[in-house]
Amino acid sequence: MGTILTGACQSGGQRSAGDENFSYSVEKFADLEILRYRVPGFEQLTLQQKKLVYFLSQAALEGRDIHFDQQGKHNLAIRRTLEAIYRSYAGDTAAADYKNLVVYLKRVWFASGIHHHYAADKFSPEFSPEYFTEVVKSLDPSFLPLQQGQTVDELLSVIVPVMFDPAVDAKRINQADGQDLITTSANNFYGNLTQKEAESFYGNLKKTATSTPISYGLNSRLVKKDGKIVEEVWKVGGLYSEAIEKIVYWLEKAVQVAETEGQQKVIEALVRFYQTGKLEVFDEYSILWVADASQVDFINGFIETYGDPLGFKGTWEAMVNFKNLEATKRTEIISSNAQWFEDNSPVDKRFKKEVVKGVSAKVITAAMLGGDCYPATPIGINLPNANWIRTLHGSKSVTIENITDAYDKAAQGNGFAQEFYRSQNEVELMRDYGFITGNMHTDLHECLGHASGKLMPSVGQGALKADGSAIEEARADLFGLYYIADAKMVELGLLPNDSAYKAEYIKFMTNGLLTQLVRIQPGSSLEEAHMRNRQLIARWTLEKGAPDGVVELRVQDGKTYVAINDYGKLRTLFGRLLAEIQRIRSEGDYAAAKNMVETYGVKVDAGLHNEILARYKTLNIAPYKGFVNPVYEVVADKSGEIADIKVTYSEGYAEQMLRYSKDHSWVNR
Repeated sequence: MGTILTGACQSGGQRSAGDENFSYSVEKFADLEILRYRVPGFEQLTLQQKKLVYFLSQAALEGRDIHFDQQGKHNLAIRRTLEAIYRSYAGDTAAADYKNLVVYLKRVWFASGIHHHYAADKFSPEFSPEYFTEVVKSLDPSFLPLQQGQTVDELLSVIVPVMFDPAVDAKRINQADGQDLITTSANNFYGNLTQKEAESFYGNLKKTATSTPISYGLNSRLVKKDGKIVEEVWKVGGLYSEAIEKIVYWLEKAVQVAETEGQQKVIEALVRFYQTGKLEVFDEYSILWVADASQVDFINGFIETYGDPLGFKGTWEAMVNFKNLEATKRTEIISSNAQWFEDNSPVDKRFKKEVVKGVSAKVITAAMLGGDCYPATPIGINLPNANWIRTLHGSKSVTIENITDAYDKAAQGNGFAQEFYRSQNEVELMRDYGFITGNMHTDLHECLGHASGKLMPSVGQGALKADGSAIEEARADLFGLYYIADAKMVELGLLPNDSAYKAEYIKFMTNGLLTQLVRIQPGSSLEEAHMRNRQLIARWTLEKGAPDGVVELRVQDGKTYVAINDYGKLRTLFGRLLAEIQRIRSEGDYAAAKNMVETYGVKVDAGLHNEILARYKTLNIAPYKGFVNPVYEVVADKSGEIADIKVTYSEGYAEQMLRYSKDHSWVNR
């Protein structure tokens, strides 16, 4: 529910002044490009705010190994073995096998494990197991991540099959209909049990009706021990204790420089949650966090459940940010009109909130990314995820504009628009309005889309099961698509004219029907929730609009393009689908959700897929992008006190990853 991710790389928007000497691109490998992001405005923060950013940033790095381990139980052993090779191998580093091994390591860093960060399939090493074994055995064993009493051969016997056998841990998260989603998923959220057992365990916990239900399972690993199913809680003194203790250390430093008493209470509540593992305390923290309006803000914890096919387990993530005061003016306009948007929504009146409470929105500057937000990061966030907190206390929505700016700057002149948009008019629309409408869609998605609507009293948060994430993201996207074309946007001064929205319609439909396919391998179906959501919307409107020719796939000169023939009717279709998606979520209609996702959001046209891959290849554009973080350097005075914090941008990708592995590695696996 909480994040919006970018689609396949697109170009649009206008370059702002002042970044001519800043290099956004760091390097490319495999299907990835590493970028930098700037932190404009950091120098203007007070020293207290800079200290707060620094302490929270350190906390954002300490949980890195937690995320690796959550993604798969052998990820840390594999990463550390590969890093030992990278640091210490004395053989031929010019050999093709070694170069391929380095690329594999860089992919492991990027994905926090051996499965693709987006598609969730295991990526295959382009070097042999024999070569890998030979290289590992050439190293001093003291460099390797050997557990107590473990030999090098025993380490290899564990990790080689996981790395090289396609049948072992094939998918990090499996959502295929009719399969056991626990036993066929390689993530490390469950141990030695089945989907039926896990659902039964949490189903029994949820039997006691309450208007303020806790998020069962969010911060634990569910395992079977001696025939009994138990939770291993992620907390101080529990699972991941060493890393969590480090997070708490820096959070406690942050308490001392909090901007306000309210923010101090927020951080103290998060510390209590980490110390106790009690989800009731997490709810207390979330309520305090929603109310806090400090300029410096952060996310730190077990939050999003996309990585769990059952939607219970939260992956660890962190982000530190501060408010972009000028850009936030537009989100303040949106949030102050939240009731108007809710009242005029095309959904059934039964599913609308009578009173919209506590919707706060801002545009932020990211200062540090961690865990599930790093290196690939969302461009918008809406939290908390607990529906009852959102209803009673509101939610906090952000658009991360220095990240969208970095994407936009890196895409300038890459040829994408000319290749995939049908006419020069569309290319010019994207050039003139693509950046502002993209940010506006994100604003609407996060600020109002996720915050809109309500569940019926008997409907629980997880009623839609594995399809819940895709449905929720579709709901928020449709809200944004419907309203970005409304005259209200021009009336409020949020868009410059009544045609600008067309850029977002072109981009969204092209991405949903065509270009996002570059993100999956030939023969694959869509697995990731955001990809399913986008295709669901685009395919449904394509089908329902066919009788009137609203939108079509048109072939010109042997290439397939999206042709929008009637923008007004397309908006009407978005409204119709929004009404149905809201009904499904509000009523907890699992059968309808499953049918909607499976019919429109999963299957891929093989011929069209191959065409898009071939066209994309000619552009030499990496379909996925992620970031290196800036480096914050403490400047001390003569007494050793912090006199200033400086930010630099020169650290390379491998340099940063190796430093993080050296300085922030606390999970012993």
